[in-house]
Amino acid sequence: MTVLFTPSAEQKAASQLGQFAGQLEHKYQTKFDDYRTLHQWSVHNLAVFWRELWDFAGVQGSPGESVLDDNAMPGARWFPEARLNFSTNLLHAGLDADIALIAISETRQEHRYSYAELRRAVARLAGFLQHECGVQPGDRVAAYLGNTPEAIIGMLAASRIGAVWTSASPDFGYEGVLDRFGQVEPRVVIAGNGYGYGGKAIERTSVVKRLKAALPTVENWIQVDSLPSADAIDGAWLWTDLVGRDWPDAPALELPFDHPLYILYSSGTTGKPKCIVHGAGGTLLQHAKELRLHGDVSRDSVFFYFTTTGWMMWNWLASGLMTGATLVLFDGNPMYPRSDVLWQLADKLGITHFGTSAKYLSACRKQGLEPGKSSDLSTLTTVFSTGSPLAPEDYDWVYSALKPELMLQSISGGTDIVSCFVGGNPWSPVVRGKIQGANLGMDVQAWNEAGETVVNERGELVCTQPAPCMPIGFWNDPGNVRYRAAYFERFEGVWAHGDFIEFDDAGQAVIHGRSDTTLNPGGVRIGTAEIYRQVETLTGITDSLVVGQAVEGDVKVILFVQLPEGAELDKALAGRIRQRIRENTTPRHVPADIVQVPAIPYTRSGKKVELAVTQILRGEEPANLTALANPESLEAYRDYRARG
Repeated sequence: MTVLFTPSAEQKAASQLGQFAGQLEHKYQTKFDDYRTLHQWSVHNLAVFWRELWDFAGVQGSPGESVLDDNAMPGARWFPEARLNFSTNLLHAGLDADIALIAISETRQEHRYSYAELRRAVARLAGFLQHECGVQPGDRVAAYLGNTPEAIIGMLAASRIGAVWTSASPDFGYEGVLDRFGQVEPRVVIAGNGYGYGGKAIERTSVVKRLKAALPTVENWIQVDSLPSADAIDGAWLWTDLVGRDWPDAPALELPFDHPLYILYSSGTTGKPKCIVHGAGGTLLQHAKELRLHGDVSRDSVFFYFTTTGWMMWNWLASGLMTGATLVLFDGNPMYPRSDVLWQLADKLGITHFGTSAKYLSACRKQGLEPGKSSDLSTLTTVFSTGSPLAPEDYDWVYSALKPELMLQSISGGTDIVSCFVGGNPWSPVVRGKIQGANLGMDVQAWNEAGETVVNERGELVCTQPAPCMPIGFWNDPGNVRYRAAYFERFEGVWAHGDFIEFDDAGQAVIHGRSDTTLNPGGVRIGTAEIYRQVETLTGITDSLVVGQAVEGDVKVILFVQLPEGAELDKALAGRIRQRIRENTTPRHVPADIVQVPAIPYTRSGKKVELAVTQILRGEEPANLTALANPESLEAYRDYRARG
């Protein structure tokens, strides 16, 4: 075990986690010798912990008397009498003159919003949505935008009046957006007319035109000139006109704790993405815990996360406003115009908390970057990494190439809970290759196939008690049938997340990747169904199979194709496949390898067997070949792995 960083006693005491623990020790006459004892207390006193967190975080609203009505999963009801407004809670902490947002874009000039300016823009847009568009609580407001101020303002305005926010990043093509927004039927869509990436201007007006014809429930479109050179969106309101006018006031609504706030989307492994509905109160409390207690984000912080609006880390970043921190929004290529552009940004803006993907840190290491030598990173205190397991070599790079006095937090959770199950904290040492432990209030364990807790061996990541961040349910899922099937079929009444995890004797953890067939290239979860829909509509493709293979701490997407008898996969066909996928999904969906195989394996009931091929690529043999209709087809995949 190699310890790379140990926080000092002074750092522990000064952290918000230290302050919170001190209050608990005084009130409950207990003593927390280390983080692990505090975590154990939090899961053994679940309702008490979350009620104390409400007060410590200064949640604006009334909590009511009851904290947890029912301990069942699914079915637990948190704070059933509570009333609050999400937008109010995100905007109350910053003083008027404090900087709330610093926006960096490849296509527009840097722009800053004070908290006063942000509050004013949110109030104006909320007034427009309510009085001009007739948006009511529960209506959906959607955004097809990059990580821009307009997305933050739109979300806050929607939540102010009880609307449900959902978003897709502009690198999604037409079908990717339609698969999402088409299910949730928004009344209003805020859309950018394009975006910049790597020095290229990519228009989106043509995509929006197609979406307008395909989304009949949308009554109002709002155009953001994110790409000033692109064409206008016909019939759309102009963003600048809306936020420049005084609309009738739309007071912030005090809503139930479980009032829907966000709709996020699963990866779409077995069909269209599942629409995951998250509640306002659960999201607020969970993010308050993670940002304040685990991340130690405060009003003195400058908080950056490299993300898009299609990744849950955007929602996590937006919640940083509740601390009064300054958020840095970056919309562009993280390696353009120089590979160290984000570290230069950290230097220039005085970033204290820098969030990114494990893939980005790995890319920095492989390029030999040493930002600590070329930039002044004196303000940087914390680096967050998520999306995929962080390789031990990348831990080394952070401490050698950035600075030795740094809290590196590898965190892991997902869209499913719009937050984390395991992550870092200001009290525990940073051990090479390890996540510091389970997060407070999250009863996370590793279970074997028999449902028994295991230590020092890989098991299923499960959560054995409810948490406020668990979804309200899935959109349009009567009886919670799909919701139950997604998380609670493996172990009755216990959340099974779909990750392999291993805890050591000290409670530190290693994520071993997905235990299902979801793909996770570069830390972004995508589903195979979205790729199948593009590939199998191309002429010359008989069938296909998509899997992910773990390679150097990341996931390589591999597409196996079956062609008509006598046909050969050539560069032209491979190029057509890649182009089709890129245009209609996202660049992340494009496979690294396209491989011709004689046949695609199927079960006897006619389902493609992705898991068996994934196991073969891991060097394992599928356990149950009797379920296959054509087990001989697996030989081609064994040959592929053998070729390396």
